[in-house]
Amino acid sequence: MVFNTKMIFAVLFLCVSATCVIAGDPTLEHEWKITYGTIAPLGVPQQGILINGQFPGPVINCTSNNNIVVNVFNQLDEPILLTWAGVQQRKNSWQDGTPGAMCPILPGKNYTYRFQVKDQIGTYFYFPTTALHRASGGIGMIKIHNRNLIPIPFDKPADEYAVLLGDWYNKGHKSLKNILDSGRSIGRPDGIQINGQSNKVGDANAKPLFTFEAGKTYRLRVCNVGLRLSVNFRIQGHTMKVVEMEGSHTVQNVYDSLDLHVGQCMSVLVTADQTPKDYYFVASSRFAQHPLSTVAVIRYANGNGPASPELPPPPPENTKGIAWSISQFRSFRWNLTSNAARPNPQGSYKYGKINITRTIKLVNTRSSSNGKLRFGINGVSHVDTETPLKLAEYYGVADKVFTYNLMKDEPQEGNKVEVAPNVVNGTYRNFVEIIFENHEKTIQTWHLDGFSFFAVAIEPGRWSPEKRKNYNLLDAVSRCTIQVYPNSWAAVMTTLDNAGMWNLRSEMRERAYLGQQLYLSVVSEARSLRDEYSLPETQQLCGIVEALPKPAPYT
Repeated sequence: MVFNTKMIFAVLFLCVSATCVIAGDPTLEHEWKITYGTIAPLGVPQQGILINGQFPGPVINCTSNNNIVVNVFNQLDEPILLTWAGVQQRKNSWQDGTPGAMCPILPGKNYTYRFQVKDQIGTYFYFPTTALHRASGGIGMIKIHNRNLIPIPFDKPADEYAVLLGDWYNKGHKSLKNILDSGRSIGRPDGIQINGQSNKVGDANAKPLFTFEAGKTYRLRVCNVGLRLSVNFRIQGHTMKVVEMEGSHTVQNVYDSLDLHVGQCMSVLVTADQTPKDYYFVASSRFAQHPLSTVAVIRYANGNGPASPELPPPPPENTKGIAWSISQFRSFRWNLTSNAARPNPQGSYKYGKINITRTIKLVNTRSSSNGKLRFGINGVSHVDTETPLKLAEYYGVADKVFTYNLMKDEPQEGNKVEVAPNVVNGTYRNFVEIIFENHEKTIQTWHLDGFSFFAVAIEPGRWSPEKRKNYNLLDAVSRCTIQVYPNSWAAVMTTLDNAGMWNLRSEMRERAYLGQQLYLSVVSEARSLRDEYSLPETQQLCGIVEALPKPAPYT
């Protein structure tokens, strides 16, 4: 059974579960049933995780400032949580859907998420943060549109389509989790899927991904929802104009192909200006020892003829490929004259003129602990706790669950790794610089919940303070993910203006599950509703706080 979305317009000032909703902002209400079901993204039947019987799951199609209500019924045999990657959850990490912020939804139970997409637009996706559930599904797109009174910097497209692509394993999430729990790596993926399908060139049974009408322009919202591999995508005979990345309107450059790293999303405009027939949408792995690829069919209405078997070539690999990809990253620029969710131009925020108050340098590591594979950051490999970190902090029992600042702002000498909850204090409203340095031979992708950051630089080698002279301090794209190439570094800047407990993680699920993540605790000492919402009345409790008296709410 698929539940309909309801739109309810608030007439009065409402406070729903202690999360305030401003009068006049529409509320979109969803009811989701999470179940197992048979799927075959690579043609091999396997147990998948479905939402209302769908894989990929339902699209959340909303507008800036909408209030989103999602009642999730867990009909699996394991606890589950969903996160809304890229949605900043302003003042509301209670709804972020990470194990450090929330108790999981137990089997046979339900939980209702309530949050507002406050002052945001863009392309994002949701996914399960528990165990290795993302390897089996539970994934869907989030589309946040501009309000009608805010113009967008391009003509309205004829239609828009969601494209969720990425690597895929034929083993189910339980088998993959067992492999990691035994201390081994899950190894390389089995293939690449596009919207739950994988096709070969010449496959007469391939269903069209979507249909174009000649002469019209379409918006494709594309996200890499895989577990491990960067992907390049391209369309036979067509160019793509990048117009948006994770909530930022970009300078509208045109590309033949685009690299999309794990966890990243972007919007491209494609004009149907070729002879009406079928064309292939191609997705292929990047920087992988064993290349993988797949195709999907784009069909022209009233077209005549199959897609050509001659595919557009992939970009170079190895050292030349990294240089090519870095060059493409540098070509992505913030559109300074365009607005985003608000009427004022994006460029009115002069991030390059703000003084840095703190520099955090993070080095990812691969090591072992007690003979088992672990990944870490600056010598700490994170483990989740029975009591969510945010609840422990709110109830005043943090010292019984974790220790703040085990991880230092600089990597420490030696290869020793400490397996423990990794929680770092962040000072509310400080402007911080985060350096990601990758000494490994594999590409990394990082994501920060609760904020967007300015991706000011990526370069090969090691970072040092004099590298700041190479930063883009004018029009770096504001986004929530950043890739770091092998033996390279990346720098981002952000203001810690969102109180809460926020996850900074590797987007490679194997690495995050085995410790390559941390939580940034940003506390407003005012304990004021101006800065953060109180614990919602309906919030699930677990661990040591379950029997404790509830603290006084913020005022």
